[in-house]
Amino acid sequence: MVTIKCRNIKFSNIQAIFFDKNGTLEDSEAYLRSLGQKGARMIDAQVPGIGEPLLMAFGINSNTLDPAGLISVASRRETEIAAAAYIAETGKGWFESLKIARQALDEAEKYLGTTPAPLFAGSLDLLKSLSAAGIKLGIISAATTAEVSDFVARHELTDYIQLQKGVDDGPGKPDPVLFLQACQALGVEPGNTLMVGDAVGDMQMARNAKAAGCIGITWVGKSDHVQGADVVINQLDEIQILAD
Repeated sequence: MVTIKCRNIKFSNIQAIFFDKNGTLEDSEAYLRSLGQKGARMIDAQVPGIGEPLLMAFGINSNTLDPAGLISVASRRETEIAAAAYIAETGKGWFESLKIARQALDEAEKYLGTTPAPLFAGSLDLLKSLSAAGIKLGIISAATTAEVSDFVARHELTDYIQLQKGVDDGPGKPDPVLFLQACQALGVEPGNTLMVGDAVGDMQMARNAKAAGCIGITWVGKSDHVQGADVVINQLDEIQILAD
């Protein structure tokens, strides 16, 4: 077991650390903003007048993206349902609304292609050092498991990331079941595990699962986005390993 230090906070007896993907390890802001903008335009083409309200719901204002907004933190399924609700307000049936939302987001993803978003500075070095110290590492993301696996493969993180978990048909964050299932898969107790994320949902999920601690990272310097964190950092290299 290892002691982890962040600023003036120490977490002892740590066996595993789980990371969020979007906004934590992956600088996905530009991709998510483009995805929301393209999806909203495609829906607006079928349901005129809905584009602007959808962009607001997604957390997109001009060329800025709210890190705490829907498109940033929600699962794909949650995003579809939210978009479908706006469509349904125009009088369309629910199943038709869901179909329009799903198809638009699918087409937006295809249009944007498969160019991966870059890793945040320090991500790879941190994962390497934590892995070398014997800490088990995993990713718990609101993206699908397939998207998480693709992320790990594209950035050649397979040697360091032992668990890749997304939200598919089950509950999303902040439901603790995601964290508890991840712990079970790695054979660790929640009380010996940390969560590193950039959203309130990450903090709540870990707290609900009785994790050893929650580290909030805010690359944009807004600590309110990680309310509930035990410690808030602005760079990944602030996560340090202490010799026992």
